[in-house]
Amino acid sequence: MAEKKADKDRSVEERLKALYKLQSYLSEIDRIRILRGELPNEVKDREDEIARYETRIAKHEEELKELDKLIKTKTGEIEDRKVKIAKYEEQINNVRNNREYAFLEKEKEYESLEVELAEKNIREANERIAQKHADIETDQALLEDNRHILEQKRQELDEIISETRQQEDELRQKAKELEPMVDRYTLEAFKRIRKNARNGLGIVTVQRDACGGCFNRIPPQRQLEIKMHKKVIVCEYCGRIMIDGALAGINETPAVPEKKKRVSRKK
Repeated sequence: MAEKKADKDRSVEERLKALYKLQSYLSEIDRIRILRGELPNEVKDREDEIARYETRIAKHEEELKELDKLIKTKTGEIEDRKVKIAKYEEQINNVRNNREYAFLEKEKEYESLEVELAEKNIREANERIAQKHADIETDQALLEDNRHILEQKRQELDEIISETRQQEDELRQKAKELEPMVDRYTLEAFKRIRKNARNGLGIVTVQRDACGGCFNRIPPQRQLEIKMHKKVIVCEYCGRIMIDGALAGINETPAVPEKKKRVSRKK
């Protein structure tokens, strides 16, 4: 295989033709991506949604553990305080004076209030546990729905990718082989233009005396310079590189000249 020409030995005409061919390959790859549509984004969204529900369920389960721990703690406290109450009741039966009686009654009342508070804490904890179980059940159902939808979306995406993978790989290889035929400065400019262009076109032909990208009219002198293929020329409006239709292998339809209105003179 003969060695490729260096950038300085390759004419502008050759570079423009290679660049236009490169654009055609990249546009076909863009078309394949459009064919896939929003499926990759939908798959990503479902994965994020699944992760969100898994995190919520894990948080609910962690809170359930804390509530169970609280109930055990409060149950233990109630048992200890009931033992103290029984002890105070026994002591009250053997008091010697009113002062001692009042003290024991006060301690018994305090422990009874603490038991009531602990029992309230347990009831509230049980209510929260019931709510947490309901939340987990709801989130689990939504999680399963999202997993099912994700599986369907992945299957759709895999089918489209498998159908177009070989074609896309071949186009990428052809594009890669063409890149060395364009000088580095022009290639970088082309890629930058493509990235910012809505339709991904970095090089366009002149169509009916206008830029094929933004459709603004091109002055005749500028069109002549484009047809001479002596330098790379960009559109002064959209910045796209412009190429003569004949060089790109496209038969252009000439612009229809506007008819001049005849001015009638009054006699």
